Amino acid sequence: MYDYQRLYDKYYPTGSRVRNILERHSRSVADLAARINARLGLGFDPEAVEAAAMLHDIGIFMTDADGIDCHGTEKYIRHGILGADLLRAEGAPEWIARVAERHTGAGISSNDIVEMNLPLPLDRVLMPETLLERLICYADKFYSKSGDMSMKSIERVRASMARHSQSTAERFELLNDEFGAAIQELGM
Repeated sequence: MYDYQRLYDKYYPTGSRVRNILERHSRSVADLAARINARLGLGFDPEAVEAAAMLHDIGIFMTDADGIDCHGTEKYIRHGILGADLLRAEGAPEWIARVAERHTGAGISSNDIVEMNLPLPLDRVLMPETLLERLICYADKFYSKSGDMSMKSIERVRASMARHSQSTAERFELLNDEFGAAIQELGM
């Protein structure tokens, strides 16, 4: 499976706050996605789920997000596409790059980009399409990279999605329809 640790070592200094945030957040997302995969019998190789989840936020260091110790020049909303570009340049499989590219929010539509004047390209698909893309996107919504980083309740996730837009909230509900039974069964 793809060696995500090599990219962590290359782009995130060992012991740095941003690396600790990235590792802790990504590990939480990976563990939740693995539990959903197993509970719902999705059939993914656990190593594939882990690699995709551990790399979905690889681009955050290029953004300007002081709260998580990122001091790049790009807007945070661009971390997915920046990460996807980096993954492609590093020779990662396309399916991993697409997870990074499409996990932000509950996916970002071209209508969202135009209506909210987001600094994102209109010529890319930024909506999770494959089952793995949707799984990682969904699991990601339960963990923040700030605060205590503990798992959010479904109510907190819904409120967060609704703050972005009605369409984001609706897309999250579709993801929840697909994967939420596992959250309930796991007692989360």
